[in-house]
Amino acid sequence: MAFTGNEAEQFPLDTAAEWTKNYRETINKGDVHAHFFGREIIQQILNQGGCMGIRIYYALDENGKKQLIIVGADAEENDIYNGIIAERSFICPPYCGKDSPLNE
Repeated sequence: MAFTGNEAEQFPLDTAAEWTKNYRETINKGDVHAHFFGREIIQQILNQGGCMGIRIYYALDENGKKQLIIVGADAEENDIYNGIIAERSFICPPYCGKDSPLNE
C-alpha cells in the first residue's frame, strides 16, 4: 500500500466521545488524556517535500510523562525523520479548555 494523503476519515462525535471516555476511565485523575500541537508546527511538517500526512508516535519523556512525537510520512509510508519533528505538546490537563463531549 502507498499513502495518498486521503487516509483516515471523519469520525462521528458520539463515537469519539464514547472512545475518549473509555480511555479516561482507565487512567488516574490528573493523568494526560490529550495533547495540543499548534497549527504552525503541523503546517511545517505537512509542507515538507513528499509529505502525505503525519504519523504520531507514543512516547515517554525523561520524567516518565506521556508525550506524542509527530513526524511527516511520505507516499511509501516512510517517516520523514530528517525533516521537522514535533514534540513537547501542551498536555491536557491542565491545557484542556472548556468542557466538551471529548474531555468531560
